[in-house]
Amino acid sequence: MKKTILMILALGIYLIFIPDYSNFALELKAFAALAIIQILWIGRVFPLAHSSIILMLILSFHFFSYEETLSYIGSDIVWLLFSTFFISHSFINTGLASRVSLAVLKMSKGSSRSLILISYVLMFLLSLMIPSNVGKGSLVSSVFDDLLKNVRKIGEVENLGKSLFIGIAYITSISGSVVATGASSTIYTFGILNENMEGLNYVSWLLLFAPPTILFALILWLISLSVFPPEKIDSQALLQTLNKKSEEMGRLSLPEIKVIFILILILVLWSTQHFHDISIPLTGLLGAALTITPKIGVWTWEEAKRAIDWDMVIFFAATIMVAGMLIQTGTINLVSDFLVNNIPLEMPILVLFLLILITALIRLIFVNVLGLLTIILPLSVTVGQSLSGLSPGVVTMAVFLAGVPGFLFVTQSPVHLIAFSYKYFTERDLLKIGSFSMIAWVMVITLAASLYWRLLL
Repeated sequence: MKKTILMILALGIYLIFIPDYSNFALELKAFAALAIIQILWIGRVFPLAHSSIILMLILSFHFFSYEETLSYIGSDIVWLLFSTFFISHSFINTGLASRVSLAVLKMSKGSSRSLILISYVLMFLLSLMIPSNVGKGSLVSSVFDDLLKNVRKIGEVENLGKSLFIGIAYITSISGSVVATGASSTIYTFGILNENMEGLNYVSWLLLFAPPTILFALILWLISLSVFPPEKIDSQALLQTLNKKSEEMGRLSLPEIKVIFILILILVLWSTQHFHDISIPLTGLLGAALTITPKIGVWTWEEAKRAIDWDMVIFFAATIMVAGMLIQTGTINLVSDFLVNNIPLEMPILVLFLLILITALIRLIFVNVLGLLTIILPLSVTVGQSLSGLSPGVVTMAVFLAGVPGFLFVTQSPVHLIAFSYKYFTERDLLKIGSFSMIAWVMVITLAASLYWRLLL
């Protein structure tokens, strides 16, 4: 019933505002198209790919030529997302991801307090190799669940479980922003910023985003220890459990060794882009091809293509189309002019803080981060051009970080739902720690934008 009502609403908006017989301004038609696609995406009226195809039809009939619409699917950023599915799933499917996870967790030396912090470190490391928040969340959740079930035999793990699994919900998405290929939302943002910032590459992105996100991880660790003090556990018994899990995996297999060499090659090429000028998307496609190359790779095309989320690829391309529509129709400039004429531009830091806070609040109702960023990032670029003392890049980076994590509700991302499904924390637990965490995150972003990024850019 709900989907039917939303579908009728979307159809009504289309019939009233968009066809040629309507005399509304182009900007208003663009707003109507934006409202339609957000209704379809957020309301899950159809599968994401189905709704994205509807958007392609609307754009092709009323805003762009069909060829212009299809050109967005050929964007290098779309193909980077395509490539990351190959790379990340080969890393997971060979068992190398689980092996790396256990090796990192053993660095805790069996201390429950250290285990929480090390779990954050693990997710930052996995972001280098698994550019999918859902992939990271699923992998780490299964590893932690197996570990806690064994530790429960030697002591209570209630608070430890809360800290670890709420940490998954928070740090998975935040760690995905640290590297340019860390998540689909980060790949999209990299494409936006790359058009507005000179010299942006894999290493410079890391230098920009690693310090503030690591600072927040340390703050979240302290908040977790305070709100959910972890139980004291026999450190030797915990270490024995981790060692036993590692031993069960046996020695490195040939597929794992191949993936290691492929990953090293990709990371080296990404990190040295300023020497050879091979783009990040092209390097990603090279890595994807190597994973399916006979003798060199670890699986066949028939196996690999099942790992690709084709719906996500189409949806990702559609988000870029929405941004293009808002920019080319002048809709973003219209909204920007309204904001510029109604906010105190002589106080740029206050304006930036308000944008960060508004984005964080809007994020409470947006399950899909990409859908939110499609609207807010082009706007932040335009508003940033009107602020003295702050570059458009700084404003856009701040808004991007504000829109990435969800702190208060289980429904704010698929990773939250994955972590919540293991039943180690309740919705009240999430609200309890989330209120402190959200305040800390807003303050860290504001501090980074007003001090750290201004020094670098």
